[in-house]
Amino acid sequence: MIMLKKTSRTFYIPISRLKAGLKEAVASAYLCMRAIDEIEDHETLSDELKVQLLLGVHEAFQSADVIAESQKLLTPYQDVLPDVTMQIHEWAQLCPPTVNDVVYRHIAKMSKQMADWVYVSWNIRTEEDLDRYTYSVAGMVGEMLSEIWFWFDGTKSDQQKAIAFGRGLQAVNILRNRDEDLSRGVDFFPDGWGAKEMIKYTRRNLKIADSYIVDLKGGPALDFCKIPLTLAHATVNLIAAGGNKLTRDAVMKLVSSIN
Repeated sequence: MIMLKKTSRTFYIPISRLKAGLKEAVASAYLCMRAIDEIEDHETLSDELKVQLLLGVHEAFQSADVIAESQKLLTPYQDVLPDVTMQIHEWAQLCPPTVNDVVYRHIAKMSKQMADWVYVSWNIRTEEDLDRYTYSVAGMVGEMLSEIWFWFDGTKSDQQKAIAFGRGLQAVNILRNRDEDLSRGVDFFPDGWGAKEMIKYTRRNLKIADSYIVDLKGGPALDFCKIPLTLAHATVNLIAAGGNKLTRDAVMKLVSSIN
């Protein structure tokens, strides 16, 4: 939970409120995905090494010994990779054994698709490309969460709406990090798109995400999803009005207003 708080203000709050068992499953998944995200976004690693490491994680999480294989892969790079990445074996161990298959399968899949995007230098030209990218790094998180909800207490949800939930949150990040991404030579906006088009794309996916959480009807899944979705709506409204990032006070006020 200390590492979670360091790496994500948005997800620390809802994960910390989850029930035992579910908390460990979602925290494990989030931290493993953050670990590989740090490889994809690393400022000094070459793209060739990023691809090698991401494909290595893909193989490690499909192996019979995820812990040993991931340690063997990453140890040579302990001086350049952040702690959240170097400790991926610890996050994997945190996951309850009965849901390992769900979490490990999605970590492996995401690592492979991230490697594919690094290989093509995040070449996004069309809305279809953007859909594929946002699925790779966030839409499949929605899919995974839906499987975790079902594992925990039998909660059923719509997989396509779950994808839009993840995609909408990622689109907010793309809007918020626009200048930073361009400064490192990465453009997630399709050809001809400006902020107006990306805001429209984001809001369309967040609207589907609203429908996704209505279907959840109650319980820990709904309690979890309401927080990042509320913050995402507030952030896109702020960006549309010329702002960029919610203040800590604004985040806490929004969280405390959620029933």
